[in-house]
Parts: sequence; C-alpha cells; structure tokens
Amino acid sequence: MLLSPMRYKDYTWPHNPEVYTVERRRRLAVHPVPYGRCVVQDLGGSYRVLRGHGVFTGAGAYEEFRRLAEVFQDSGSGMLVHPVWSTEQAWFASLTVEEEPLPDYVSYSFEFWEDWTGYGNGLSAVKESADVPPLPARQPEGSSDTVHKGDTLWGIAKRHGVSLTALISANPQIKNPNLIYPGDKVVIP
Repeated sequence: MLLSPMRYKDYTWPHNPEVYTVERRRRLAVHPVPYGRCVVQDLGGSYRVLRGHGVFTGAGAYEEFRRLAEVFQDSGSGMLVHPVWSTEQAWFASLTVEEEPLPDYVSYSFEFWEDWTGYGNGLSAVKESADVPPLPARQPEGSSDTVHKGDTLWGIAKRHGVSLTALISANPQIKNPNLIYPGDKVVIP
C-alpha cells in the first residue's frame, strides 16, 4: 500500500516515520466524599497526541534532521497531514534525537498535540482590569443552594467555603451524602 507522505506546515518527510501512536484521553476529576469513596466527574474529551519514531538515512541525513528541527523552532500551530489519520491543526510539541546522530543516520522521535480549539483566528491575550468582579462572598448563615446536574456535596461545600462535614450535618434530610439530585435544596451552615 502506497501512503502519502507526512507533512507539517511547509515540511514534507522524505519518507514516513516508522512508528506512530495516537493517544486520546478523557479529562476526569476525582472528588473524595464521605466513607472513603469518591465521585468521578467527566470533564469532557481532551486533545489527541500523535507520537512517532523515524530515521533519516543516507547522504544528507543529518541535514534533513536539521531542516525538521527548524520547523520545530517555528512558533504557532500548523496543519499536520498524516498518511493514515485525518488532517488536523496541531502543535509540534517535541522533537528528540534518540542516539548520537551521524552524517548518514539520525534516529528521532516526535510528538504533535492536536489543536482543536474551534478558534479560527487563534486566542488573544486578555488584559486584567479592575472591573473584574470579586469572588462571591460566603453565603449568609442559614441560606440554601439548589443542586444542579453534576453537583456533589463536596463541590457545594467548596463553592460556599464550608467544610463537607458541616454541610452534611446541616442537611439531615440527605440520607446518603453520595446521592443528591438536581433540584434538591441544600442548607448552607
């Protein structure tokens, strides 16, 4: 099977790297709750990481690696055209020489991070300003909060600056602290 050459920005590999791996992860948060248990919260998908290993061989192998290293030095993300996976916007995250390079042999590894931000023009810096609202003050004693989808008692306690044990004690109507439902009212001590 003849594969198209791998490309990134204006660099085209003279021959495709030998090994590719694609890592996909899900971002998770773990919240401890009473009785030695925990609640895992799904924070959604994350970026993909494309890793690989290759060699440049023959006359000019080291010069070819230097050209690739110059592309690595360029700032910003670019289009990564991979011979098997879909084309994607990516950051050239790492480039490593695996052993002592020779004029006719360079073993290297690389890593690209997918840039799936959905921002066509990139991100821009935001200046800090004095009109940024302060963090919410602690709720007055005896106030309540409504449970929303994805809330945990630990998260509600943290949001209101109270301890989890104080929150559980103030809410005897909650029989199982690991089980709350959207719409439930929680008393804030």
